Amino acid sequence: MVEFTKDQTIQRSDFIIAPYLNRSNAKAFWQVIITILPIVGLWILLGSISISSSYIYFKIIEIVPVLFFLILLSLRTFSLMHDCGHGSLFRTRWLNRLVGFFLGVVNAIPQTPWSKDHAFHHRHNGNWEIYRGPIDVLTLEDYQGLSRLNKFLYSASRHWVMLFPGGFFYLVIKPRLALFIAIIHFLWSTLIELLNSLIKRDFANLFIFKTRFKSYHSGYGNTFSESLDLVANNFFVITSWVLMSKWLGLSLFLICYSIVMTASAAIFICIFFIQHNFKGSYASATEQWSVLRGAIEGSSNLNFPRFLNWFLADISYHSIHHLCDRIPNYNLRDCHNRNKHLLVNSKYLRIKDIPGCFKYILWDRKTQQLSTT
Repeated sequence: MVEFTKDQTIQRSDFIIAPYLNRSNAKAFWQVIITILPIVGLWILLGSISISSSYIYFKIIEIVPVLFFLILLSLRTFSLMHDCGHGSLFRTRWLNRLVGFFLGVVNAIPQTPWSKDHAFHHRHNGNWEIYRGPIDVLTLEDYQGLSRLNKFLYSASRHWVMLFPGGFFYLVIKPRLALFIAIIHFLWSTLIELLNSLIKRDFANLFIFKTRFKSYHSGYGNTFSESLDLVANNFFVITSWVLMSKWLGLSLFLICYSIVMTASAAIFICIFFIQHNFKGSYASATEQWSVLRGAIEGSSNLNFPRFLNWFLADISYHSIHHLCDRIPNYNLRDCHNRNKHLLVNSKYLRIKDIPGCFKYILWDRKTQQLSTT
């Protein structure tokens, strides 16, 4: 095997990808089953704990480890949903779409609009002129033009602590708020159109409405399929909330559910962030942008314990994933290892490196690098 150095030019054709594109419905279903069944079992266990334990102290001791594993399994659920969005988990499009929707319900997020937004990230990864990451980083020039107060607010809003309220908003509130906005906008606009028709005595077009059911400024509902997914996801999610609240009790369910959703969202947003915001990350403008360098140098690989990678569905092997997002997660590790000699320019991060990544929240347009405040 030829060992490449940082000075050698690497082409996409140098990578061996094709053998790892094979998808297996059996493997995919098995991954979903061994993820969902433990989640169901853990929620049942929570219910039994709430009934059997009479002292709050003992309840907390028993509930904490259950919540810990629910958080980790929620991460895996999200990663499998992510694979469905790429069409890489199952062999057929309709299976990826159907199971992806179901996994989106489990994680309370509409899968279709999320996947389309994520696909935009893949198309422009490393081009910071077009895509500014999950936290919408400012350019260094724009940041320097802010007032002292706005600089403080910008830095504070992108501190790692904000992952937790941000995670809760991202999963629990935002999709519900998007549906509410869409309904209000649709009803109000429809009423205006109806009144205008009556005023103009345009009775032929009285019940012909041009208003679209869309949640403006939310990232959801830009197309009919996205709007349909938004409505369907909310229907099943809210229904599950009602049923779970009746079963477990409103207080216990809300507390446990909020903890699981907040923590899991905070972790996967953190993972997404550090895989693209780190010292030396490829951060090009459009004119010089290279999709290959964006994948190899603009995506970090996470040197995490193997058990943790299982809960992340091996998304830690991120350079290869960006090089070809059609590789199913169950082939990513092998593909990464097969091509590891080509990834000499890739960044490898350990858990202890995570805090340092949160310093890189600016893009320096002149040097085309990520910068600290």
